[in-house]
Formats: sequence, C-alpha cells, structure tokens
Amino acid sequence: MGGGKRFAVLLCAEDSDYVKKMYGGYYGVFVEMLAEEGETWDVFKVANGEFPDDDEIADFDGFVITGSCNDAHGNDAWICKLIALLNRLDSLNKKVLGICFGHQILSRALGGKTGRALSGWDIGVTSIHLSSSSSKLFSSLKIPTTLSVIECHRDEVRELPPKAEVIAWSEKTSVEMFRYGDHMLGIQGHPEYTKDILLHLIDRLLQHTFIEESYADALKARLVKVEPDKEAWKKLCTSFLKGRL
Repeated sequence: MGGGKRFAVLLCAEDSDYVKKMYGGYYGVFVEMLAEEGETWDVFKVANGEFPDDDEIADFDGFVITGSCNDAHGNDAWICKLIALLNRLDSLNKKVLGICFGHQILSRALGGKTGRALSGWDIGVTSIHLSSSSSKLFSSLKIPTTLSVIECHRDEVRELPPKAEVIAWSEKTSVEMFRYGDHMLGIQGHPEYTKDILLHLIDRLLQHTFIEESYADALKARLVKVEPDKEAWKKLCTSFLKGRL
C-alpha cells in the first residue's frame, strides 16, 4: 500500500513520561495517525540536536515537524539549524507537514513572521473554517468545510511568507492552515492529539503555572462536550503527505 516510501518525524519536544508510556512518545502518536503499510518511519530528535545527515535527506519522501514548548520566534541553535533544514527541503521540493510549532517554524523559515498570539492561549477543541480554494484542494476527500481540531498554543503565525496562502482560519486565529506550493502545509492545531493527551497537557500547564486552576477546570469541563474530527484530519494529512490530493 505505502509503496516503500520513507518519512521522518522531526521531533521538536521532549516526550513526557506519560506520553512515552501510553503512546510510545509523540513519534508514536504521529505514526499512529499517518503511517501506512509498507512505509518506513524514522525520528530525529531535532530539539536535542539530532538531524538527518545531508546525504540521507534525498532518501525521504516527506517530513513532519511536531509541536514544541519552545517559541518558533526564538533563536536557539537547534531552531536556527531546523530553519536551514526546512529551506533545504523547500529547495528539494520535499513534502513537509508542520504541526503547531511546526506550522509556525515552517512559516518563519519561508519568510513569514511568528509571535505571541494577541488573543492569548487557545486550548481545547476549536472549529476551523476551510477557505473556498482549500475546499477545492480537498474536494476528493469529501470532508466538511468546518472541522474541529484540538488546539494548545499561545503563539501564532503573524504574517504569511510571500507566495503562501491561508487555507483555514478560526474566530481566534487568522492563520489556522497555510499552504506553500504543493509541497508544504502548516496546521496550527493538533490533528494527531487525543483528548487524553490534551487533558494531560492541561495538567502540565497548570503544574508549571502557565495557566490558572479556574481556567484549567473550565477547559476540562468543555472538553467533555466536544469531539475533534480525527478521521477527517487523518485523511487530509495522509493525503497531503503521500501526494494523493
């Protein structure tokens, strides 16, 4: 089925013990959503300075950039190295899917601007609206024009790269998704997350005093009533990455 294709997850976060135990780390979460029979999936812990060698980049059919606790507008050494890698992948026309931090750093690498979201944290299940052009792009998938996705971020894409196109937005975030050519796609939300992972993250944010207890309680109460469109997102992400759109 997969035709022997090879993909890599560029891991931009440290796995918590809980996610490691329950899901095999965030790498395991992405493989669960995206991998198909016959494919090879590798992981590079880029936040720890682990990058693919220059001579093996060409061997990969596509790359996925994960979320992170770091700021995409930061200048840590690994972030600068990741930006250089993304520019190389662009020049090679490689498929790249950026998720949350990955969406932001992809935009930055291509010439866009990122920063703190003016509306503050967005945590929970958010309804995002696909643009008319993206509805045509995804027409073969037969998915709704409004999709629910799990979000957990306080940064955002402030300004798109030249030649990039916004293909989805929400009431809180003007750039929920963007495309750059046919080979690069950014998604601000977390199509790979389960509600269980988000509940775990809410507890971690509370523990590290990033959010207040009353806010955490309200988020958990709301989460009981809503579901993300996980199957539609799986279809969208796999179809983009495997060149089936």
